[in-house]
Amino acid sequence: MSPTFNLLFFLSILIFSACQNVVSENKETTQTKPNIIFIMADDLGYGELGCYGQEKIETPNIDDLAKRGMKFSQFYSGAPVCAPARCILLTGKHAGHAHVRGNDEWKARGKVWDYEAMWENPYLEGQRPLPDSVITMGEVLQKEGYKTGIVGKWGLGAPTTEGVPNKQGFDFFYGYNCQRQAHTLYPMHLWRNDIRDTLNNKMVPPHSNMAEGADPSDPASYVDFELNDYAPEMMHQEALNFMESNQENPFFLYYASPLPHVPLQAPKRWVEHYQQKFGEEEPYTGKGYFPNRTPRATYAAMISYLDEQVGDLVTKLKEMGVYENTLIIFTSDNGPTYAGGADTPFFDSAKPFKTEHGWGKGFTHEGGVRVPMIASWPNQIQPKTESDHPSIFYDVLPTFCDILNIDVPETDGISFLPSLLNQPQKSHDFLYWEFPAYKGQQAVRMGKWKGIRKKILEGNMKIELYNLETDIQEQNDVSEANSEIVKQIEAIMLQEHTPATIERFKMEALGDVKNAKS
Repeated sequence: MSPTFNLLFFLSILIFSACQNVVSENKETTQTKPNIIFIMADDLGYGELGCYGQEKIETPNIDDLAKRGMKFSQFYSGAPVCAPARCILLTGKHAGHAHVRGNDEWKARGKVWDYEAMWENPYLEGQRPLPDSVITMGEVLQKEGYKTGIVGKWGLGAPTTEGVPNKQGFDFFYGYNCQRQAHTLYPMHLWRNDIRDTLNNKMVPPHSNMAEGADPSDPASYVDFELNDYAPEMMHQEALNFMESNQENPFFLYYASPLPHVPLQAPKRWVEHYQQKFGEEEPYTGKGYFPNRTPRATYAAMISYLDEQVGDLVTKLKEMGVYENTLIIFTSDNGPTYAGGADTPFFDSAKPFKTEHGWGKGFTHEGGVRVPMIASWPNQIQPKTESDHPSIFYDVLPTFCDILNIDVPETDGISFLPSLLNQPQKSHDFLYWEFPAYKGQQAVRMGKWKGIRKKILEGNMKIELYNLETDIQEQNDVSEANSEIVKQIEAIMLQEHTPATIERFKMEALGDVKNAKS
């Protein structure tokens, strides 16, 4: 081979490599609209991540996300339980205006808690549906050319209703349609769009317990609760596939993980890791959720596995060459649970707020509604930054519209994009919650003040008042010494509540009129 040919061949390789580099670099810049991944954990407490002060549970990938982006210290869910929080997130309407204001299993259909009946008749699954008239985040982004997908837990419309994901703005869905089905992480099926995807798991109805006489210290006593196809793993793979198949288009992935919501079920390798770390434990053999031999180790394992999945998503984005053009938001749907063997006081899961029952999930105290929130967006959000801007789930949709510079549907929210970009930020005059369960609640945050009304369904209309600057755990009711503040909060509660359209969510003490019972 001649020297001249060698030189030409070498130059051609250099030119080809340079062109490949340009293509690789341009892949980040040709798509002007950012990809958006919204990751929502289930029942993850404010204090359950390392970057928020957790000392027992390892979350290196989520902590790294915080280092690469912005951590919010005053971010709130729109509700203290699953379905309304999801509705408020997707519609931008607070609980006084939202269609779904609580969990509603729609019992009028029949045996909705009978898992064998649901297997025979899948249309017993699911919760009360969002109506078609509601505009969701998915629909807004679809109109802007996004491919939209959800993996995980839906909870906003039973199969065949107008509330299923594919009719509410999502091109792709894989996961649990029904919140009750998510009471096992080894279900017999998940949903792929509107078709049931059968898994390699036998029927073990949620809320089953060990066989009578079984030894709680014997691992063999728990074999029925550790099956084959682990739903979080199945859904995670579908999320990665969705990203890969849509890498040439802007995509929106709503990653609604069921972790760490009980029952206590986690990958064996992670459970063993924490068994070694925590040592011997008292087994959980209570009623309500599946038993577990090492409940603390398993709960921590669920969170660390979720953390591992977050790391996988970031790795996939980098492999696809779109990481630089992707906004990732990580949060939780509400505060930590008190049920199913999850020993959240052991982990101080809502720290610095109170974690015990009555203060976390299901309640409008800070531990029930203040949640972690991390946003990462390379070259847009400065690394290692924090924001104390008070914001809430119903701000997310306006924020996405602000990013795309499009009109915002009618919402109760305010974009927090300025906070993400370290620019002057408009603030809410107040944040509002109402919850027609756990005896009925309303809450308002107004600056440093937090007003809470409890036991509304029992006729109570008294407002407790807390100064969050001096009393972060809401222990000292100062309503008597601040009557004018209480009057302002009372006026907001009256103003922001509109009558619920669903009977189950009506609160008569707030002026709602229930239909006469036949």
